[in-house]
Amino acid sequence: MTAVRNDAVVLSALPGTSGPSRAFSRSVYAKTLFDNRRVLTVWALSTGLLAMAYASFYPQLTSNAADSVPEAMRGFGFNDLTSAAGYLQGAVFGLLVPLLATFYGAATGARMVSADEESGYLDLLLAHPVSRTQLLLHRTAALATGAVLIAATVLAAMLAVRTSAELDPVPVGGFAAQAVNLALLALIFGALATAIGAATGKGRATVFGITAGAGVLAYALHGFAPQTGADWLRHLTPFHYYIGGEPLRNGFQLADAGVLTAVTAVLIGLGAWRFNRRDIGR
Repeated sequence: MTAVRNDAVVLSALPGTSGPSRAFSRSVYAKTLFDNRRVLTVWALSTGLLAMAYASFYPQLTSNAADSVPEAMRGFGFNDLTSAAGYLQGAVFGLLVPLLATFYGAATGARMVSADEESGYLDLLLAHPVSRTQLLLHRTAALATGAVLIAATVLAAMLAVRTSAELDPVPVGGFAAQAVNLALLALIFGALATAIGAATGKGRATVFGITAGAGVLAYALHGFAPQTGADWLRHLTPFHYYIGGEPLRNGFQLADAGVLTAVTAVLIGLGAWRFNRRDIGR
């Protein structure tokens, strides 16, 4: 038997890889996706169905209903509810969908390192020839795949009701651009949670609480900043780069996507740097 074994052999010998999971144990990435398949499916379907339900309300919207929106909600995208793009930007992609994406990132990112360290499984995993950086990158890739799945499900839901809900004025490219930004928004909070867990070794509940709290605070800051005359504060939140360029109307915004991607990379880089330098275990 050779002294050096590849990751596929190593991972197939780890606990929990018997039966169907053995086929997905050729890498940390594949096994992470397999272990979280039910959770990812629930997140994707629930977000897609919620987006579809709210989008379907557009034909019932009246001008009086649009005028009755409180002034405080204007900063959350409720500026033009009479047009299809304006309604979707506020009621769908400006309200509940981004919050669900934020909580997906916080909840899933908190499991990527913190859950394994809490249970003691991380020590066993790292005892095999899987480097800490490799582990973190594979887990981040799995998290990103889940974010793309959620965004793709929302996109499919929008296209499914596009004609029946009278949303045809919004081009398919606009929906696709908004879906890309949705995936990047989920990924940035997932990266934040993963980085916090990797850097500090805090428990899953603590990491989720910190990340979700930061997300809600950033969301509120983005929405209420115009009310205080401090619009520049919006540029400090990821939500500005997620929806500030109005992708439903203007299509893909390379600069906004670049900012979200760059911040994600920095977070994972910092998390990996600290992860490689601290003691593991409780």
